[in-house]
Amino acid sequence: MPPAFVHRITKYDPADRDETGHYTGDEDTVSDHGPVEAAYLAAIAAFAEASGIDRLEIREPAVTGFVHFGVEPPVEGHGLSGLFPPDLTGYHDGAQVSLPVALELVRAMLRDQGAWCRLEAGDVFTVHVGWDQYVYIGSDQPCAEAVARTRELGLFPEPMTASPYAAEADEPEVTDAAGEGFWARVRTELASRQTVLLEETYVRNAARWHRLTPENLDAVSAGLSPRALLTVWPDLTPDVGAVLAALPEESSVEFVWEAQDGTISHAIVDDTEYQQLAALVADARAACTLPLYLDERHPLLCAALPDSDGVLRARW
Repeated sequence: MPPAFVHRITKYDPADRDETGHYTGDEDTVSDHGPVEAAYLAAIAAFAEASGIDRLEIREPAVTGFVHFGVEPPVEGHGLSGLFPPDLTGYHDGAQVSLPVALELVRAMLRDQGAWCRLEAGDVFTVHVGWDQYVYIGSDQPCAEAVARTRELGLFPEPMTASPYAAEADEPEVTDAAGEGFWARVRTELASRQTVLLEETYVRNAARWHRLTPENLDAVSAGLSPRALLTVWPDLTPDVGAVLAALPEESSVEFVWEAQDGTISHAIVDDTEYQQLAALVADARAACTLPLYLDERHPLLCAALPDSDGVLRARW
């Protein structure tokens, strides 16, 4: 069950809304990177304190992908530099973070720097950052003192029936757990194909790639990120020239290639970028293309990693 008490926290005075609720005032829709932003963080901290929360769980984490919808331009590191290492270890679905780290995640989201996630403490407390500096805080407590503190900070707390970013509104596309049955099917594919390509999506819009063989399967599987989405594809082909020659004339594709040192990279390309792509992968030893549209993607297998108790909690 979602928290019983939900407030929308904004810098937008309700007196400046029209009859449809649309804001008509002069406040900008981007963060000021200053006192107003600090007020948002202080308000969240006040609600967390009133709810007895000092740690939050990261849910559905994402980073900037092929398309960036934020008002501000994305930054290197997605706004996570200093919070997590460059490979984003620790930034995954289900990761527990302290309240100060959670507030820094909110700051990155307010600034549209590329990272986004839900922050939750079970059914007790939630923080969801939406478009245009809208923040939704849910608690199992009415948090009257936090509401008053938010007003003192110059922000406007408005009671809501629910957060529009509540996870219950989402329909998971992947419901299969990558348990023993999944790995048995992977071994079956390897028995006939010898090598397959594993796409490890560890947060939304970010993936690592592995060429699985019977010899390295156990080592690769042991190093996967918690709750990752695992998609198994046919192996890369060593005829990179043929893959380049077969690129579609007027659409975008995902191009995956393996360098001479074994590093696997990927890029979204369209017909205007094929010449640069060919130069980039001139020394590649294998490659493939994958379609971008979900209804055209037909992997061999797809499942999400369960937790250590075997329960699938990732919401892909």
